[in-house]
Amino acid sequence: MNVKFPLEDWMLKHQSQIEFVLEKRLQQGLKPGSARLFEAMRYATLGGGKRLRALLVYATGQAMGAKQPAMDVAAAAVEMIHAYSLVHDDMPMMDDDDLRRGRPTCHKAYDEATALLVGDALQTQAFETLCDETLTDKQQSRMIKTLSHASGAAGMAGGQAIDLESVGKKLDIDALQAMHKLKTGALIRASVLMGALSAEQYDETILEHLDRYADCIGLAFQVQDDVLDVITDTETLGKTQGADIALNKPTYPALLGLEKAQQKAVALIEKALTHLDACPFNSEVLAELAQFVVKRSH
Repeated sequence: MNVKFPLEDWMLKHQSQIEFVLEKRLQQGLKPGSARLFEAMRYATLGGGKRLRALLVYATGQAMGAKQPAMDVAAAAVEMIHAYSLVHDDMPMMDDDDLRRGRPTCHKAYDEATALLVGDALQTQAFETLCDETLTDKQQSRMIKTLSHASGAAGMAGGQAIDLESVGKKLDIDALQAMHKLKTGALIRASVLMGALSAEQYDETILEHLDRYADCIGLAFQVQDDVLDVITDTETLGKTQGADIALNKPTYPALLGLEKAQQKAVALIEKALTHLDACPFNSEVLAELAQFVVKRSH
């Protein structure tokens, strides 16, 4: 008799772990500077979120035999980048959102200037975090290169720029997919790769299969986000429902229809799982996280 993997318990354990690690690295008063800025950084980073990117670091690292301190460093850096991106995305000159993770966005809780600085500070602290003695020089170098590429003009920031340029325009499915592979997918791919890099021994062929897995779930994550923006209420989402429609943004349901968008997300997960089959280790948790991407309600 096969016993179903307790994904929820595993997620809760590792969500608590990354919360602890981030809390430790964002302790107020340890450095000179503005107490208000440190407080706002903590507000934007702690106390909520799925922590999917950190979970992918842990799941990949554990599958490849990585040590806990190395995974903690990589997971914290990825979550700092993600938190900074959300703070900036929510600001009035970007998506102009009032809610994030069920509470006021950073610029609403504080002010726009503070929110801008929170994003700046979290971004730089992510790379400072990777300069950690628990990592070898090779790990530091490759993780920094991986995360910076995924975060910049050829990754997340570039995708966000295309997203802003696309408001009110009609994109075909290929253009929409290319945008989201940068805006959302790049950091998810980086999370998986940094989990693998947390292990001191890895094979480049395995990294390639993991990257393809991550590419599929990154796109599926965005498709599901677009679907949830249509079918789920604001309270469940933790952010304003229908925001993409209100901003006249191109989405998968708008282009494909709701049912076909849902089918696309499932097909991407099935493709992701085929890439895990090529990996010579226990990939059960990675497979479960892939399924979680399309089964989640927020």
